[in-house]
Amino acid sequence: MTDRPTELSSLPSYRPLRRSLFSARKFALMASVVAGLGAGLYGLSPAPDHFNVLSTAAHAQVNNEVRKVAQPVGFADIVERVKPSVISVKVNINEKVAKNDDSAEDSPFQPGSPMERFFRRFGGPDGMPPGLRGGRGGRGAVTGQGSGFFISDDGYAVTNNHVVDGADKVEVTTDDGRTFKAKVIGTDPRTDLALIKVEGGNNFPFAKLAEGKPRIGDWVLAVGNPFGLGGTVTAGIVSASGRDIGNGPYDDFIQIDAPVNKGNSGGPAFDTSGEVMGVNTAIYSPSGGSVGIAFSIPASTVKTVVAQLKDKGSVSRGWIGVQIQPVTQEIADSLGLKKADGALVAEPQADGPAAKAGIQSGDVITAVNDTPVKDARELARTIGGFAPGNSVKLNVIHKGQDKVVNLTLGQLPNTIEAKADVDRGDHGDAKRGSDIPRLGLTLAPAGTVAGAGKDGVVVTEVDPKSAAAERGFKEGDVILEVAGKSVASPTEVREALASAKTENKNSVLIRVRSGGSSRFVAVPLAKG
Repeated sequence: MTDRPTELSSLPSYRPLRRSLFSARKFALMASVVAGLGAGLYGLSPAPDHFNVLSTAAHAQVNNEVRKVAQPVGFADIVERVKPSVISVKVNINEKVAKNDDSAEDSPFQPGSPMERFFRRFGGPDGMPPGLRGGRGGRGAVTGQGSGFFISDDGYAVTNNHVVDGADKVEVTTDDGRTFKAKVIGTDPRTDLALIKVEGGNNFPFAKLAEGKPRIGDWVLAVGNPFGLGGTVTAGIVSASGRDIGNGPYDDFIQIDAPVNKGNSGGPAFDTSGEVMGVNTAIYSPSGGSVGIAFSIPASTVKTVVAQLKDKGSVSRGWIGVQIQPVTQEIADSLGLKKADGALVAEPQADGPAAKAGIQSGDVITAVNDTPVKDARELARTIGGFAPGNSVKLNVIHKGQDKVVNLTLGQLPNTIEAKADVDRGDHGDAKRGSDIPRLGLTLAPAGTVAGAGKDGVVVTEVDPKSAAAERGFKEGDVILEVAGKSVASPTEVREALASAKTENKNSVLIRVRSGGSSRFVAVPLAKG
């Protein structure tokens, strides 16, 4: 019997290639490559009068030179060095599950909080953050899993606040399989960081936090415990920096595309020097799995927070007591600013450091200690980086004039007093308000509307097709200022608008209070 090659078409699993898989051009290119390889590999002899490149001394020299070039070696050496510092974190949380709200029962965040909204939008199908999972239906204990890493040989380790928040029991498993109990030293919900301490062990391998900032395009290695699979390593690059995901005023995340999944929360993102560039905390994931968009807390933030957590178990931040907002181009034009930079003060808090120093609504803070402030988030991060009691110098634009304000920082309150929204269900005489056609609003003095307070004028109706509606005005909002002038009646609003139009302004800046917060809105003036 003679061995014969198997005919592919006779195999049960054989399926002919669909022509649509390859364009004619691509198929031709592939065929030409294969034909060339066939001639070389199978010894098809060239015609005698043709030059055979494969048999020349030059070809042999090229091969020798290629062998001398350093070949890609991967990340094995780095991983071997840093992986022992990474731990798996397991927690038990009793009575954490909300019994009356199935839609939020698995979430570790307060309903309506920025982190809860973020993970409801970008988390898995159950709205959970990466790393936490638990029972449903209010059946008592919830079990969560995350990651972390040692930062000292005596057992101090970093993880996420949302991994250990409310935990009654914390256990860590090291890379070599040992299990230890751990206690929570301190947490910082604002940056989602936590410091834990392993009990009953020492001489642990630990990682070093990086000194500099990573560059976009740098390699990054994520090591952690995705879906409970401890000791998992993935690789990618730094995709972006300075990301704001709506967690709070201190958002400054590094975006990476190394695959990160549930259970990676709290784990490190290493650079190619083996230093921790960030702590993985969140993912964008409509499906619940990695889609190549993950967010890490920068090492610089981790250093500052962890130092305070280790020292006193909590974080104290500087505070100047102002509500601030970004300076948009429209707002810059309304204020006569050359650039849309800095942070606009919507309202200084009564008796706060800023109010005592003379800062007013409508002022724009452009620098702190002579360092320019790009936007409102940067101001919040800069001030929050100072300790309470420090003195700072603020550069401020006040009514078009530059001035310098010196003040002593207070301490950022741990909780923000909740303020009730204006009662929009009982407007009293509100419907008899006056129309302001230029804005598309109907207004009434605040004193005539129940629950609106005494200052300003209340929006009682909004034209849905107006510029005001497009900019978020709604019934119940209270207008406090128009073009820098306090208003107490619809007539004063009309006068302020007419004055702005006389000055040939294209838009007018309005300070509006909505619920418990104030903001400035630039509204274009109607022509004619």
